[in-house]
Amino acid sequence: MSRQQQESQGVVLTGYHSNTELLPKSGIIAADPDPMHPSRRMGHYSVQQNNASEHGLKASSGAAQPPSQQASPVCTRYPKTHPGSSPRSDASPRPRPGSHPAYQRCNSQDSLGELAMDDYWKEVENISCSGGGDGGGTGKGESGGEVQEDDQQKVPEEGESEEAWLAEAGLTGLFDDSLTPDPDQEEDSAVFLSTLTRAQAAAVERRVVSLQTLKRRNRQHAPDVRDIFRAPETHAPTKVDEATILEEKSENQEKDVSFNATHISEETETEWNDKLSFSEQALDYKEHSQRLKVVSSPKPLHSPDDKLPNFKLIQDKTGQTRIGDLSSLDMKKVRRLVLIEMTALFDTCGIDPKSHKAVKVKAKESGLFGVPLATLLDQDQRRLPGTRVPLILQRLISHIEEEGLNTEGLLRIPGAATRVKSVCQDLESGFYEGVFPWQQLKQHDAASLLKKFIRDLPHPLLTVKYLNAFIAVDKLPTRKQQLHALNLLVLLLPETNRDTLKVLVEFFQRVIDRQAQNKMTLNNVSVVMAPNMFMFKGYRSKVTGQQEISMATSTANIVRQLIRYQRLLWTIPKFILTQVRQQNTENQQKLNREGAVRKLLKKIAIDRPTEKAVNEEGSVGFIRVQAPQFNKVSMAVQLTEELQAADVLTRFLSQDRSVPVKRENLCLYEMGGNLKERCLNEATYMKDLFQLNPAAEWVIKTVQR
Repeated sequence: MSRQQQESQGVVLTGYHSNTELLPKSGIIAADPDPMHPSRRMGHYSVQQNNASEHGLKASSGAAQPPSQQASPVCTRYPKTHPGSSPRSDASPRPRPGSHPAYQRCNSQDSLGELAMDDYWKEVENISCSGGGDGGGTGKGESGGEVQEDDQQKVPEEGESEEAWLAEAGLTGLFDDSLTPDPDQEEDSAVFLSTLTRAQAAAVERRVVSLQTLKRRNRQHAPDVRDIFRAPETHAPTKVDEATILEEKSENQEKDVSFNATHISEETETEWNDKLSFSEQALDYKEHSQRLKVVSSPKPLHSPDDKLPNFKLIQDKTGQTRIGDLSSLDMKKVRRLVLIEMTALFDTCGIDPKSHKAVKVKAKESGLFGVPLATLLDQDQRRLPGTRVPLILQRLISHIEEEGLNTEGLLRIPGAATRVKSVCQDLESGFYEGVFPWQQLKQHDAASLLKKFIRDLPHPLLTVKYLNAFIAVDKLPTRKQQLHALNLLVLLLPETNRDTLKVLVEFFQRVIDRQAQNKMTLNNVSVVMAPNMFMFKGYRSKVTGQQEISMATSTANIVRQLIRYQRLLWTIPKFILTQVRQQNTENQQKLNREGAVRKLLKKIAIDRPTEKAVNEEGSVGFIRVQAPQFNKVSMAVQLTEELQAADVLTRFLSQDRSVPVKRENLCLYEMGGNLKERCLNEATYMKDLFQLNPAAEWVIKTVQR
């Protein structure tokens, strides 16, 4: 007996009806608010009561269906309903067991909560009909390659997640003293721990304690947590945040402290403060709310497109740092800090994302669809070195844009299933050979192929490891905290996934920019793309009907914020960069205390007398800018209060007009001192940055965005 046959009650969707024709009144059908004026949108579903004697999914008698659906059976697998389950009050209005609710499309664009999530469920139905999202087992792909197995994620065993987390944070020495000590790593870990904030240290301590408890139970020795951290009650903010915390507390004392639950839920603040640790801000918010005895709503309000707050980044004269601006060595330190910070943020809010462990799956070793991102990029880079995003995805996006983004229902209206399948096979065989007839590819078919590419990845684009964390973001109490978590999660994604996600959200924004013509608002795009980004092979077998319903609005809200706030989310927070600078400074000071290094530095000072001259120039208000890539020895630049990195580039180009590089491909780099390497934002104030890193060198060179 099938799973659906085992269900004794509930409701099922029996068909999708176009509003181009008036619906018959027979059967239990969702009525339009005004039967004389049917909704001008796509249509709605028929709903039928499911009981013990009627297990099959029956079509409503006389129901008219769109011509595109008459040729093939209607897939009615979604959503699943289970006895005793009921949706959240704020979830989309899905049918409840034992009732006869109307299921209809809502014209309101006020919010995701008010929207009847029919576009979402219609997209899920399309995915189900195309064979995605239901875990069809192993077999041959459309191009003949081996496809992935259903099971893509594994729940870690007891203690395994803590060990994996500490290992990812580079802190294996805190739980396994049997490892051969690495002096460099040991020094680095000591410095690393000394730069953590109180919330970050508490997150590490919590996992060490949990692992120690488990090991004691198994009679295994582990370093005592008291040897690593001070007692929690004596924790004080580190130098990284101490001044900022005091400043924030001072500002809060001057402000009116009259709060209520509405203020907390709607979050009227629009300033984006990345100088103070996100988890520290969440802790201050929590403590402040507890003092005022304010209880925030369990789920933040979903605002309409035009009412999402416009977060204003607090100006930092030392320049904003984007993903890709730092050296790989500094990015490793950033990632360690971001992992701990993200965990501390969720811990502070009492949320456990329950990360899963990715397992190996059988995947195609070549082709376009159903191929791991890393494999796909590897084969693309052999053809076009430097490729960062799969060529097939880039080409699909460019084709859609060439044909025009004004097509109504773009991304929402699916292409013909049989034609999309045929085109997919043609792409697999002719894309790299350059013989595919792009001029014959229709807009909606191309959009369906784009969604199929995302959906068919052997592992989710947001990764198995962090998928649950992305979903859990919607549980955070304020919009600002949700964005803080998304910022950290974007930084944690593998570079390939992050770059691909960036290309997608940029494309989605360009679609939304034409909403007057294509009728695709931010909400519309988010609702349609959410199931494609969050569902994967075997997904349906891993969640209950209730979870599926509750995830609908949550995942759409996450996609909505990824699109709307992408400029903020793809930046490195200032407090993280400050911690990296502090680690580099303290590591360098340790090295300088060694006799051998002092002798080496003395020799360097003798061999390079110009370095002393450079420092002396900086002390009297000058920096020396080098451009070895363009055979320019150096250029002295006077530091003024208003001098920005853009001014330095302008001056360089004015002095050497023979530079064969466009202005947008040049960057002024901060190199050495307390950072390895950093490409400067053109709005960086050079005098302020020089004061922060006086030992740095300044170099102009090309950059690949």
